[in-house]
Amino acid sequence: MTRIAVIGVGSMGKNHVRVYTEMPEADLVAVVDANPETAEQVGRRYRVPIYTDVCEMLEKAQPEAVSIVVPTVEHFNVAKLALEAGCHVLVEKPIAATLEDAEKLILTADRLDRVLMVGHIERFNPAIIELKRRLDAGELGQIFQIYARRLGPFPARINDVGVVMDLAPHDLDIMRYLTGSEVVNIYARTKHKISSRQDDLFVGLINFEDDTLGLLEINWLTPTKIRELYVTGMYGMFRVNYLTQDLYFYENAEKNGSNWTTLSLLRGVSEGEVKQFAIRKKEPLRGELEAFIACVRGNRTQQVNGKDAQAALGLAMGLLESANTGQVKEFALQ
Repeated sequence: MTRIAVIGVGSMGKNHVRVYTEMPEADLVAVVDANPETAEQVGRRYRVPIYTDVCEMLEKAQPEAVSIVVPTVEHFNVAKLALEAGCHVLVEKPIAATLEDAEKLILTADRLDRVLMVGHIERFNPAIIELKRRLDAGELGQIFQIYARRLGPFPARINDVGVVMDLAPHDLDIMRYLTGSEVVNIYARTKHKISSRQDDLFVGLINFEDDTLGLLEINWLTPTKIRELYVTGMYGMFRVNYLTQDLYFYENAEKNGSNWTTLSLLRGVSEGEVKQFAIRKKEPLRGELEAFIACVRGNRTQQVNGKDAQAALGLAMGLLESANTGQVKEFALQ
């Protein structure tokens, strides 16, 4: 078993604690939270030693690995402490508050030969895993467009970032992951409708090196939670519902020669069959934490590394820069 500690047991951190206690390969040895009442509540529920100080926990509990689920502004300092104490680190996204801090964490993990994984949880959604497999197999042909909608009400847990920094890294990472292509330029607009301090409404356009067009729509203003992804290509369109973990394919009828001219006015040009794939459902966080433990044990290639997370952070920052300047933000390709 791998000795694990969770640092930060607020809304998301509690889920890390819950899942680790369900995993036979994990030995949860400590939870940490700056709020003593929060730490005590979680520790008592799961019968785990509690701490309010990270350094004290690292010294006394001596975990092999940690999940860091603290506010973004604290990611760098806490992750650096854990790495230098010899821990493997899973830090929630975004990896850090700045690109410079992200780079320092990556270099520190490399120097100390520690795993640095970042919680881009959508990569572990079973529907995305199946979609990636089918795209790599060429079932859609050339990808033309990816459109992501991430809408919902304002989350009370957020007080340090706006909707772009909180949510856009999810879909920016998935778009890079699915296309295997880097971003050439982006254009974004943001609005402050309910929150006077942070952006809560956002739309963006992302142009990829392989000529794929990305569209991203995010807000904290919709009174129901919507998490959807559409990938349109030569042979049709895939649709993912992140919440239900459903994957659909809308076939271009021309793919199999069944485009009937007499019906085209009624059906829409090239409208073909709709297929829903059987997906074995699984909590994405469980998949993410299992992958982290496997990486710690050296049994799996790291799926979401520091460089991927740094790229997603840079793109999210680029979206904010474009929104603030009203200009297209260009990216230099490596």
